[in-house]
Amino acid sequence: MTEPTLFDVGTDVGSQLPPAYPHRAAHGTAGTLRQWQQEALDLYIQKRPKDFMAVATPGAGKTTFALRVAKLLVESGEVNRIYLVVPTEHLKRQWADAAARVGLAVDPNFKNSDGRHGSQFIGVAVTYAQVANKPALHRNKTEAGRTLVIFDEIHHAGDSLSWGDGVREAFDPAVRRLALTGTPFRSDTSPIPFVTYAEGPDGVPRSRADYSYGYGPALKDLVVRPVVFMAYSGNMRWRTASGEEMEAQLGGAATKDITQHAWRTALNPEGEWIPAVLRAAHQRLMKVRDRIHDAGGLVIATDHEAARAYAAQLDRLTGQPTTVVLSDDKDASRKIEQFSQDESRYWMVAVRMVSEGVDVPRLCVGVYATSTSTPLFFAQAVGRFVRLRKKAEVASVFLPSVPVLTDLANAMEAERDHALAAPDADDPEDGEIPEADLLQQAEQEERASAELAKGEFAALGSSAAFDRVMFDGEEFGLGGAIGSEDEMDFLGIPGLLEPEQVSQLLRRQQAEQLRRRPKGTDGAGDVVDHRQLKALRSKLNKSVSAYSAKTGMHQGSIHTKLRDKCGGPPVGQATQTQLEARLKQLQLWFVSK
Repeated sequence: MTEPTLFDVGTDVGSQLPPAYPHRAAHGTAGTLRQWQQEALDLYIQKRPKDFMAVATPGAGKTTFALRVAKLLVESGEVNRIYLVVPTEHLKRQWADAAARVGLAVDPNFKNSDGRHGSQFIGVAVTYAQVANKPALHRNKTEAGRTLVIFDEIHHAGDSLSWGDGVREAFDPAVRRLALTGTPFRSDTSPIPFVTYAEGPDGVPRSRADYSYGYGPALKDLVVRPVVFMAYSGNMRWRTASGEEMEAQLGGAATKDITQHAWRTALNPEGEWIPAVLRAAHQRLMKVRDRIHDAGGLVIATDHEAARAYAAQLDRLTGQPTTVVLSDDKDASRKIEQFSQDESRYWMVAVRMVSEGVDVPRLCVGVYATSTSTPLFFAQAVGRFVRLRKKAEVASVFLPSVPVLTDLANAMEAERDHALAAPDADDPEDGEIPEADLLQQAEQEERASAELAKGEFAALGSSAAFDRVMFDGEEFGLGGAIGSEDEMDFLGIPGLLEPEQVSQLLRRQQAEQLRRRPKGTDGAGDVVDHRQLKALRSKLNKSVSAYSAKTGMHQGSIHTKLRDKCGGPPVGQATQTQLEARLKQLQLWFVSK
């Protein structure tokens, strides 16, 4: 009797694994594979490949698909050893627990110094760094059996040259390799081992997945939560290294440096922006908990000092201790697990851990309080909130109203691939913050605190204002003061809504906001459309930039001088009449100069 092959094993093997592991599956999907998982599995069985890359949006169930493949290969005799390669120590345990659910014993505690794993295990879970540290050891283990290697978030294999080389050396002898990622793009052009690249129409080689399932299709299939982005602007003041005081509107059209400094000023825990946004986010969380009793929140901080300061503010706001998870904390995994299981806890504050696949399905509300701006980091951060557990859950993410973030929020459904040649970047637009060269740099703590200590930059004060809501590529709301009825309408949307209901409700809220605005608010008979206001702000800021180039004055100083001369609030809250008056005044200054 011949040994059974992969094709002799039914696809119901391992069906006891829920499609959204760990914790609860999506509404109506328990006991079966989701459609995309079944399609990917059928394709895998059909192709019987040595290498296979599946791209699926965070929260879609990549773990379930991968372990179903592993179970099939083990029971068919195709493989007798499993390697799980993951970005972090925490994920080693998370994957091992998932594997145990389908009867695959994997050792997450294996150390390089152990040499061999115990006979009671079919394999090990290791980190990319662990492999890079001793690639020869892992190559020997791979050669010693018919090995399947599962790469979780395969883009991490390109984090550094040594990591990529180590992964390639260690797992080249594997009989099967399964690569997984939710974000198939990187900030650099380092090739990722065992990934296929194909030249595109522009001549640039890009990664090619064997199966892809993006956020857009997943949202339509009700596999992930819809994400509503709440953008907050405000007026920022800071002191430059030369000692000059600057003032700018967060999110206003400005140079890269002004945008960065205004953003960092907003994130300063001693200002008013962060406390105001945390209060708004907590109000939103309490509203969500009306319908989702265990809903939790996550604040993504730039560095350890800021994380602790944000946590202290949340402690005072909520009356309960906030969970703080730092990247160098030995108890980080335990704290994450405790927060995940304790449904009474409201908030967790994390640094960097957010981008490493941390799975806390009850997270429904987030605050993006970091100056990291790469598409990779942003996508992974938002991915912490999209896991759907039951029908119609809605996620809310609060973020600074700066172009690089609002553009990413509006492009949530866009598909991206990893390119091996960077596109031309001759003249980036004002306000654009370029990506870091490497993912490792993108995830490192920003240098804001160090700059403050050196006196290169000093935040002097900040205020917050509700800007707008973004959902499904559309923008809603005309702004409003903190605590205003305009803001409360959007903060108060229910936590359980279908995607179509979210769009309908946001449109209704905006219509109500327009109806409440008194006639003549902007010096005309009708309320000015927010797009028209945005165009006026952009025109003013470009004119200020030109005047700055002509006179040598800082743009922030010019804005302050215009306000002194013409009156009115900062640019973000100015009416059409006020903006037009400042443009006229600036034209007069140009003539006089």
